[in-house]
Amino acid sequence: MKTAVKLSSIVCTIFLIISCGNNKDGFDATGTFEATEITVSSEASGRILSFDITEGQEVIAGQKLGAIDSMQLYLTKLQLLKNASSVASNRPNIEVQIAALKEQIIKQKNEQKRFENLFNAKVATQKQLDDVNSAVAVLERQLAALQSSLQNNISSLNAQSSAIEIQIAQIEDKLSKCIIQSPVSGTILNKYTEAGELAVTGKALFKVADTRNFFLRAYMTLEQLKDVKIGQKVKVYADFGRDNRREYEGAITWISEKSEFTPKNIQTKDERANLVYAVKIAIENDGYVKIGMYGEIIL
Repeated sequence: MKTAVKLSSIVCTIFLIISCGNNKDGFDATGTFEATEITVSSEASGRILSFDITEGQEVIAGQKLGAIDSMQLYLTKLQLLKNASSVASNRPNIEVQIAALKEQIIKQKNEQKRFENLFNAKVATQKQLDDVNSAVAVLERQLAALQSSLQNNISSLNAQSSAIEIQIAQIEDKLSKCIIQSPVSGTILNKYTEAGELAVTGKALFKVADTRNFFLRAYMTLEQLKDVKIGQKVKVYADFGRDNRREYEGAITWISEKSEFTPKNIQTKDERANLVYAVKIAIENDGYVKIGMYGEIIL
């Protein structure tokens, strides 16, 4: 067993030396391109009515790819809209309902003024004036009570209306989740279900890769890292074989906190190092770079 482990270590070391020794183009490190892969799951339960996508298909963010049965949600929304209409129709018109009482108060105040003049002319008695004053006060208290009652009724109806509006918004949110969409622009990698099958919340529907924003995963030695920091701009080259390359502007977005022993795809400038660190360099893809392609960087 020890002999096998030792032999394996020797083979890896030889591979590292050969890989680094073949680096004649002045590149500081090489690696492979990766994309952010997103597994899109169902946010609703129901039968899938349509889901017409194919693996390898290019999609854009927000594009409708399919639909899940939402009839029951739609009917619930119609019912809530009817309830909202009913509540609105029951909302009282305060000005209309207090108009008659206001008119009575105006007439009674005119009568009050007339009796004040009569009293001052010593034609009317104090009791007659007091009766008129009392009648005005009663009517004003009735008006205040009616206004308060109507306002409380409106407040209650407004609360009911707000509750219904929230329920409608919840239904609309659930309805929107019945539409199967791609969260990013990219390529469909895998399709996990078909139209006619039953979707449940959390069930994986498809996997999409963000092909606009790519990352080159490369490996660097500890000596190289002294000149590298997050956000640093570097030159990235996509390798298309036979010395065919495309240049991209890249930025280092991640540096591993842990070292690795001669990883599978390691090709570094320093052939003496056994420990390397993985780094990620972000580029904006123009459509030519594909997942798994080889790339190189120059610091």
